Amino acid sequence: MRIALTYNLRLSDAEEEAEFDSQETVNALAGAIERLGHRLERFEVSGPASRTVARLEAYSPDLIFNIAEGRRGRFREAFYPALFDELGFPYTGSDAYALAITLDKQLTKLILQKHDIRTPGWQYVEKLSELKVENLHFPVIIKPNFEGSSKGITQDSVAETLEEARAKVGQALARYPAGVLVEEYISGRDITVPYLAAVDNDHDGVLAPVEYDFDPAQVGPRRYNIYDYELKTRLEKAVSTRAPARLTAPLDQTLRTMAGRILKVLDVRDLTRVDFRVSDAGVPYFLEVNALPSLEPGAGIYASAALEGMHVDGVINAIIQSAARRYKLRDGMKKSNRPARKSGPLKVGFAYNVKRIKPTWDASEDSEAEYDAPSTLQAIREAIASWGHEVVDLEATSELPSVLATTPVDVVFNIAEGFKGRNRESQVPAILELLDIPYTGSDPATLSIALDKALAKKVVRQAGILTPTFQLMTTGKERLIKEFTSFPLIVKPVAEGSSKGVVSKSVCHSEQELREVVRELVQKYRQPALVEEYVAGREFTVGLLGERRPKVMPPMEIIFLDKGEKTPVYSFQHKLDWNDRIRYDAPAKVDTATLERLRSASRGAFMALGCRDVARIDFRMDERGRVYFIECNPLPGLTPGWSDLVLIGQGCGMDYRTLIGEILSGAIRRYKEREQRRNADAAPVVALQPKPEEKSAGAQVVVLEPRVESK
Repeated sequence: MRIALTYNLRLSDAEEEAEFDSQETVNALAGAIERLGHRLERFEVSGPASRTVARLEAYSPDLIFNIAEGRRGRFREAFYPALFDELGFPYTGSDAYALAITLDKQLTKLILQKHDIRTPGWQYVEKLSELKVENLHFPVIIKPNFEGSSKGITQDSVAETLEEARAKVGQALARYPAGVLVEEYISGRDITVPYLAAVDNDHDGVLAPVEYDFDPAQVGPRRYNIYDYELKTRLEKAVSTRAPARLTAPLDQTLRTMAGRILKVLDVRDLTRVDFRVSDAGVPYFLEVNALPSLEPGAGIYASAALEGMHVDGVINAIIQSAARRYKLRDGMKKSNRPARKSGPLKVGFAYNVKRIKPTWDASEDSEAEYDAPSTLQAIREAIASWGHEVVDLEATSELPSVLATTPVDVVFNIAEGFKGRNRESQVPAILELLDIPYTGSDPATLSIALDKALAKKVVRQAGILTPTFQLMTTGKERLIKEFTSFPLIVKPVAEGSSKGVVSKSVCHSEQELREVVRELVQKYRQPALVEEYVAGREFTVGLLGERRPKVMPPMEIIFLDKGEKTPVYSFQHKLDWNDRIRYDAPAKVDTATLERLRSASRGAFMALGCRDVARIDFRMDERGRVYFIECNPLPGLTPGWSDLVLIGQGCGMDYRTLIGEILSGAIRRYKEREQRRNADAAPVVALQPKPEEKSAGAQVVVLEPRVESK
């Protein structure tokens, strides 16, 4: 199967990361999953959830092996399982409901109390004024209600008197304002009972109880025998697990029976750990459930499973198999009554135009400047394939429609520029829409509008975004509009990309110069020329990824190095060789106000033009800090280490593979939605057809009888 391992990586010893997993644990789990014969992709989820979603959509796993704890809030452990459910991905472990309940210690106790599970007496406190512990037996232990890994539990957590309890509850609430649990302290031992649903034993998967041994030489004298935060972190090497725990046979049986009842009531899945306190008199008390138990090397679940003849890989396999049975997964294919979705590898068509004619420095030959070099195409192929998909080449020639008709693909990664005309970039997407094949990037309407710079400016201006003053010229003889109050003005082809037609002489300082440049461009590119106000100032480009709520990447600034150039422009020559003429600052060095203006303008332009999945938007900022929209490129270049969008990604820590995966994820999501619609449309529907029955008072009574047919 294709498995995604989702986790939070522990990067420091800070308490807020105590529940996260170390690199050692992640490596151990990844190694076990791969040894079991599965294809694995690691997903560190501490960044924006949108990035996790995009990467998961790109990888399209058969199963998610989830150990992610979430970062904040009382429902943090439930966040990712809820997200996986929404995306339709199978995953290991309990669902969001069970994880939300078990993270809440007092809610878990309230539920289990109804089922006669013995717990120490307790009170839940959110405000110090609520503390009423007179009915509890001292000593008491104060612990955070919504934390795991013994966070907030130390030798000082135990209070012997009411006054001491008030002081310690106040201190605990200052650190954990979501609420604390004041619980009777039971003198005795901490015992944990692991559970693996896939283990076929006499206890329905409940494993032998485990206890923790502390090395006195390393731990030193301790007043209270509790497995506290210090032992789980700083003194972890002084702790060893003992399986089975030193218990009498009846007590062992009692703990397993109690754990089984608890697991059934709370509906935890696949794996868990139930913690008990066994008093000095041998009486077990339930403490809490950990539905995301530690799987670090040496964890108690491994020691207990070893008694069943299972090594580490066997434990991981049991977790995978339990989830696979629940979701009816077999050999990577999902079998269930839910609407089918294709998991695993997809056939990804790759639509492109290959650059066979190299552009010249003087721009006399630039006919294929927008096309992609073979090295770029290979890099994209490899990036798509690295997500586990099969890549099918679809060169955008006149034969493409017939090729698509005979070449089954699931989705298309589209970078094809088309052949000619201002609608050329929309040609391949229009064919794909005709054939109902999902594809990456914007739809034909957006691609046509964005390529026509004048039309794009009109749309963006309607959305309240500044653009330079502009006009179209078709001959060079037209009268200049009165809004042009002074030179310089800049002239460029209205429907070209890759800065085609933008050279040093494109910035004109007189009307005669301008008309000559217009005539040249009209003749060469056989399209109108766009004449617009030259905005002197800083130049930025902003990348966006996503759809309805696009992610705005940090802006990149194009720095012109020749300070003697009075009217610099990001020209065709710059894009051929930029090393000694310009510098890219990614991310741009701007203040907060400028950053917000660029983010707002780019998001607004993206939405106004109807962009999807990816776009790069260019801006100029004048000396007053006003941001002007120049143009939008919804088919930005993707040359590794070269193209603007790739450099923007590198500047914010996004590698090339991830960038391609995020672009691809939108098409995969639309593919799944299409498949769900098709399955829904194919479901049998009930039609009603009349069945004659008895006549009454001269009238015929008609009874409607169901008839099943395909829709």
